[in-house]
Amino acid sequence: MIPEKKIPEINFSMPAFGMGTWMLGGKLEPSPDRCERSDTDSIVRAIDAGLTHIDTAEIYAGGYAEEVIAKAISGYDRSMLFLVSKVSSAHLRYNDLIESAKQSLARLKTDYLDLYLIHEPNPNIPMEETMNAMAYLKDNGYILNIGVSNFSTERVKAAQKLIDAPIVANQVHYNLKFREPEIIGLLEYCQANNMMLIAWRPIQKGLLSTGGIPILDEMCEKYAKSPAQIAINWLISQPNVVTLSTMRTSEHLEENLGALGWEIDAEDIEKLRSLFPEQQTISDVPLISSVK
Repeated sequence: MIPEKKIPEINFSMPAFGMGTWMLGGKLEPSPDRCERSDTDSIVRAIDAGLTHIDTAEIYAGGYAEEVIAKAISGYDRSMLFLVSKVSSAHLRYNDLIESAKQSLARLKTDYLDLYLIHEPNPNIPMEETMNAMAYLKDNGYILNIGVSNFSTERVKAAQKLIDAPIVANQVHYNLKFREPEIIGLLEYCQANNMMLIAWRPIQKGLLSTGGIPILDEMCEKYAKSPAQIAINWLISQPNVVTLSTMRTSEHLEENLGALGWEIDAEDIEKLRSLFPEQQTISDVPLISSVK
């Protein structure tokens, strides 16, 4: 089983590692050369290996990713799955957001989402309108938990003031190389305020999966793990941090699973935090701090 991260204060838990579906069958539209059987098989393979956290979004392959997930999960007990989707920043008006959620549920062929995220802020739409729609979805059972994505610390604080239900998670770009959540105090805020930080791109498009970085090579030797496994475990060994990754092949899945079931020592977590070279303080998807 995949380990769970729990926040007892808000009665929330989620798997520490999940399957991302970005580029599954296409980017923003379905790819003409997509293979539905292959896409479905990759999800089934992950679930059979114990990965029940599946992350998607309405914009992924123009909704195709959600449809493929529906086919892949049709033979499984829904209660054992942790399904996450995201509403596009273009659909953050009250009625648009509610309609987007309902369409995602229809494509996924499920009655509810375990977690629904605002994919990114839209400064042209009042945040209060957006958060009221999220609260409506939770109050009426369409979603079990409210979350955000690509929100700065200031935006999370502002959003939380608008609703009574807790914002349980913020999904942002965070890994050994890209450290914006640390720099702006977001990681510390999440850990101090009962919120999960869901780190996307944990191995930075494969950059962290190869050797040749002395501090990473040192940890690989110490723990007898691959660079990618060290990079993933460094994230999930931290309080209130979970992550997700794509895993299209059985080899990729097997390597990801090798990142689980053990922990990097606290001393080595801090060693990697301070000594990893060429750290970037701003993400290539920057977290805009100003709140309008």
